[in-house]
Amino acid sequence: MNELNNITAEGKPVEANKNTTERKKNKPKVSIIFKSILGIVALLIVFSIIVSIIGFRNFTGALLEQYADGAFRTANTAIMEFDVSKIEDYAASGGTTKEYLSALESMELLCNSSGSTFIYVIRPDRSDYKHITFLFSTINKNSDYTRYEFGFVRDTTNEDYMEKYRRLYEGESDQELVIRDKGYIETDPHITAMVPIKDAGGKTAAILCVQRQMDNMVHVRNTYIGKILFVMIALMILVIIVQSIYLHHVFLRPVTKITEEASRFSHENDLPEQKLSDAVRNNDEIGVLACSIDHMEERIIKYVDDLTKVTAEKERISTELNLATKIQASMLPSIFPPFPNRTEFDIYASMDPAKEVGGDFYDFFLVDDDHLCLVMADVSGKGVPAALFMMASKIILANYAKMGKSPSEILTAANATICSSNREDMFVTVWLGILEISTGRLTAANAGHEYPVLMKPDGKFELYKDKHGFVIGGMAGMKYKEYTIDMKPGSKLFLYTDGVSEATDSENQLFGTERMIAALNQKSDGSPQEILQNVRSSIDTFVKNAEQFDDLTMLCLELKEKDK
Repeated sequence: MNELNNITAEGKPVEANKNTTERKKNKPKVSIIFKSILGIVALLIVFSIIVSIIGFRNFTGALLEQYADGAFRTANTAIMEFDVSKIEDYAASGGTTKEYLSALESMELLCNSSGSTFIYVIRPDRSDYKHITFLFSTINKNSDYTRYEFGFVRDTTNEDYMEKYRRLYEGESDQELVIRDKGYIETDPHITAMVPIKDAGGKTAAILCVQRQMDNMVHVRNTYIGKILFVMIALMILVIIVQSIYLHHVFLRPVTKITEEASRFSHENDLPEQKLSDAVRNNDEIGVLACSIDHMEERIIKYVDDLTKVTAEKERISTELNLATKIQASMLPSIFPPFPNRTEFDIYASMDPAKEVGGDFYDFFLVDDDHLCLVMADVSGKGVPAALFMMASKIILANYAKMGKSPSEILTAANATICSSNREDMFVTVWLGILEISTGRLTAANAGHEYPVLMKPDGKFELYKDKHGFVIGGMAGMKYKEYTIDMKPGSKLFLYTDGVSEATDSENQLFGTERMIAALNQKSDGSPQEILQNVRSSIDTFVKNAEQFDDLTMLCLELKEKDK
């Protein structure tokens, strides 16, 4: 307990001051709250960019379609008012006759009333389409451009225009559209709708073009995108605020309090001013963990105080460890069958620590009526530190599993939580699977743990060599992969820690994986409880009187036929 003989002049224990300073140094540099918010912000930014791009493209396409439709309507209207039979007379007159000027005036009125920039009629050089001659050219009075005089000849803009002229003259197309907004032109962005002017024989005599500037379209599009970005930024800020408050209140704050209290108690060995169960009022596994730590601290303090007064140091340590053994045992499922009303499966598990308390643990629970979560884990080290780390790890894994996450997501989230407050640099290997009871599909992920052993119906137990991820708590930012196994009725799954395969006899020989599988197949038709008992019996026969070196933890699941 506290060293009463090491007191400063101010009446404060020297060791307490040292522990307070050490805890301050060990605080994480980056809060898990900040990391969670940063991840949410990153996802929202990506989502906003995707939505903006999609909105930009769709809105631009819709506006272009409207502009093109308006241009073609204007072009068709101009042709209806155009006397096609006189096209040759217009060309021969030099643009000076009364009829020509009247037609030009009509086209100019249409150009201004329709909001077009240009309406003009051209004849391309049909030998190579590299030159065009203007027969008519009108311009909007609000435009800064000037119109082309009758008979003006100039080069065709580019090969795209040449191809479209050719298609119209050779009857391959009844209309063509040019969109010029790529930045390689000197004019402002615009569209040009082209339709053929055909003579009485149905041959193209000239091409009528309607040009419309896209200034308004660009303005409307940019305004639309600006509104989308404003709404997305507002929603992003709202989501960040709401999610931050929710995460902090429901999960991060209580987990931080529990972690800080576990660290404080491990350094100070006295009761806190406020119980964890009063500070953490969650009605879930986190609340259960807080109550368990309260009871553990109270019992440890009480037992240590009593034993210090009446027993020797060895007896005090023995009693404390016996208490820890009971606390640890109470954290593991120990009532079998655990689900008497569920006949679709049978499950049995056992954990025998090498010392009074151990770092191995197993767990199983129903996430919902159709999903059973299975956990097998091994904490680094042994004794009380491993047991404390084991209890915290077990609760964190169970809590994430009951949030509906997949095995890979559970391990990833658990690794982030443990790494954020892992001052003792401990780690845990974990195999975690979720069985969909109705289909027999088992989805699992492995964080540096032993291979599972699988038996198919009417088959034998065999190692299932899955891919291992890094251990939980070993390195922040790790991601884990998952895989699936289709279990049929009659299939069995055996999970274990390395204490089984590495059980050692007096000559330092290992029990090994081959002996373990042989023991499993020796009783493969038995119930999960009989299978585990046979494996333990085989281990005891092998090691004989040698001291148990590591924790022995095993779990067996059998999938059965559904009751009809």
